[in-house]
Amino acid sequence: MGRTIREEMEENEGRILSPHACLSRKSRGRLRPEPECDIRVAFQRDRDRIIHCKAFRRLKYKTQVFLAPAGDHYRTRLTHVFEVSQIARTVAVALKLNGHLTEAIALGHDLGHTPFGHAGESVLNELHPGGFRHFEQSLRVVDVLENGGQGLNLNYEVRDGIGMHSKGRNDILPKDISELPATLEGRVVRVADIIAYVNHDLDDAVRAGIIRESDLPPYVYEKLGRTHSQRINTMVRDIIYTTLDQGGTRLSMSPEIIGLISDLRGFLYENVYETHRVHDDFIKAMKVVRELYLYFYENGLPGDMADPDVDTRGDHRAVCDFVAGMTDRFALDLYQEIFLPKPWAVI
Repeated sequence: MGRTIREEMEENEGRILSPHACLSRKSRGRLRPEPECDIRVAFQRDRDRIIHCKAFRRLKYKTQVFLAPAGDHYRTRLTHVFEVSQIARTVAVALKLNGHLTEAIALGHDLGHTPFGHAGESVLNELHPGGFRHFEQSLRVVDVLENGGQGLNLNYEVRDGIGMHSKGRNDILPKDISELPATLEGRVVRVADIIAYVNHDLDDAVRAGIIRESDLPPYVYEKLGRTHSQRINTMVRDIIYTTLDQGGTRLSMSPEIIGLISDLRGFLYENVYETHRVHDDFIKAMKVVRELYLYFYENGLPGDMADPDVDTRGDHRAVCDFVAGMTDRFALDLYQEIFLPKPWAVI
């Protein structure tokens, strides 16, 4: 029998990709061994499993910055992961890294995000024993919660990239590689994540009338560009050429551009994320998440959300998974149903 399409694709990877790329046939494997596909390489299957899972579809109605946005052009968590994927793949292809692996990590990195973004995350971190971090929940989604409790059984490198993507306000590319994903592809997604959000959050904040583009420090305009696309292009080109100039063994950016991205991130925290117009809604959202969590902790999950033979009252893990998986609109509708009085309909 001749070679399969997958085997031909694996051979092509070995010929075309950089020596620093993660080859599909050299993956450290899945949580549970399973037969290979005859058409798709391992990381391509992982990307497809993520795109087709329910948690991915729910990202459409989860907050990026603005809660349950009614406007058609505001970003949601779903559009965010697509923008991260596009930026990351552009960088990966230019550096001859594995595009399938890069896409899988990018599309899966936020599956564990709560309703109302970081407002929901902060409440679950407060209420759930041991805390709550969205990147850990993303791994729980792909390892356990999806596919009827069987998980997606992804490869190690995809899971590593998902679990190590988060930065908070820490260094974009720390010198200690133990703080970074194991693969260059995972590190590309980590940087693409911040490139995406500092640019699209700025764009959405201007659209919302919270700031004007002219409010940016003039040196940011001069160095990064005056438009959304110019700023992304400047950052992406800097990653590619700085990495290539340094031999391609370690993902790199110039100190100037890293500094400008950090300044832009700081500007957004001060002028967007922590302003009363955004923060006041976050306080309201935190109340919704907190009261839903405490209600289900005391009363157990709805019958269609739990095994009828299992009592989920007092089960932090089950309640946390349920609340974390909610979309903004589902949480608001459920809150109204549980806590707000209904008009009396009997005449």
